[in-house]
Amino acid sequence: MQAIAPPSQSFIRTTRPRLAPFRLASIQCVYRSDSVNFPNGVGLSRADWQSSCAILTSKVVSKEQPTEKPGSGTGSEGSADHIAAVNGHKTIDLNLVPIIDKNKTDLAAADINNNRPQAKPLTITDLSPAPMHGSQIRVAYQGVPGAYSEAAAGKAYPNCEAIPCDQFEVAFQAVELWIADRAVLPIENSLGGSIHRNYDLLLRHRLHIVGEVQLPVHHCLLALPGVRKEYLTRVISHPQALAQCELTLTKLGLNVAREAVDDTAGAAEYVAANNLRDTAAIASARAAGLYGMNILADGIQDDSSNVTRFVMLAREPIIPRTDRPFKTSIVFAHDKGTSVLFKVLSAFAFRNISLTKIESRPHRNRPIRLVDDANVGTAKHFEYMFYVDFEASMADVRAQNALAEVQEFTSFLRVLGSYPMDMTPWCPSGGD
Repeated sequence: MQAIAPPSQSFIRTTRPRLAPFRLASIQCVYRSDSVNFPNGVGLSRADWQSSCAILTSKVVSKEQPTEKPGSGTGSEGSADHIAAVNGHKTIDLNLVPIIDKNKTDLAAADINNNRPQAKPLTITDLSPAPMHGSQIRVAYQGVPGAYSEAAAGKAYPNCEAIPCDQFEVAFQAVELWIADRAVLPIENSLGGSIHRNYDLLLRHRLHIVGEVQLPVHHCLLALPGVRKEYLTRVISHPQALAQCELTLTKLGLNVAREAVDDTAGAAEYVAANNLRDTAAIASARAAGLYGMNILADGIQDDSSNVTRFVMLAREPIIPRTDRPFKTSIVFAHDKGTSVLFKVLSAFAFRNISLTKIESRPHRNRPIRLVDDANVGTAKHFEYMFYVDFEASMADVRAQNALAEVQEFTSFLRVLGSYPMDMTPWCPSGGD
């Protein structure tokens, strides 16, 4: 098969039109000007950032809402104006916080009566460009200071300005809105498996994977100063952290209730902020120092080889190279179900390209495929999107030819990123 030329940015096969370039005018969001300080687009403290999260918290539209254009007989044309197709899938409007029209006095009065500050539209002056060479890069992560995601951000981008976000989707939008330059988010854990939420968000948003980093997870049992283990009645942490320490907690003789919270460092912050002397948290040693907690037990994870893989996301892809080990991540689907999977995998096996990951997620827009048979009735099958990581750069002719063949078998194909592999020496968890 003849080699094809490398794509300029990302290899995309779709029968629907591509989205127009990013334009600020298409964003509908505001910020609270009197409660949030935005030096370079980011609040000075975590409290500032939490306030500014109102900019980013989106109302996800689960289904298309058609609108009629003036003079048109149907709503299909109107909906096409505000819902654009990207890589074969329709995007959602970012209706983050409603923009209040000053002419509508009734809405303005309602805000005054509710003691809510007037909102104003986000302008270009509120967005900061990407940092110039030598300046500090801003990296968004999910969680609060002391989270493992913050440590991963520091490992991926030393001396970066880490920006905490309360949700995974907020981190995606922080990069899209130029509030952050990169996002570092977990994609899979050696014990807990894939982080399905982030796989779905990779498809929904238009960011590119530009790198990966693997971080050993080192859990500690934290409590307030002076609290002893026998005083504890419950332990709180992220659900995966609780599962990863279950055997050790039992060996410590702790007869405590387990309660799940959003993240590990957030658990430590919660115990400290509420002065809970009967509650312990499972988090990192750094979280203990940040929130004034004592470490009752160190390294309580059941498996010392517990590691989480994170991906680094950016607005633009990087230029693929062949002078170092690269990995490429793709997602594909087929209108006729999973029967095409073997053919797709054969395209890589034939060229001796190793797969490092394959993940399937239900197709949100078309979850069920019906197959009618007059003899046995109607069969109902789930439709899937398949995510695949393989060890090759998009600059490699083998990868180009493999994807050219994959095109022939799939109805949807998108390259999520071609990026350097994490080649740092491996060492089991031994602390932060």
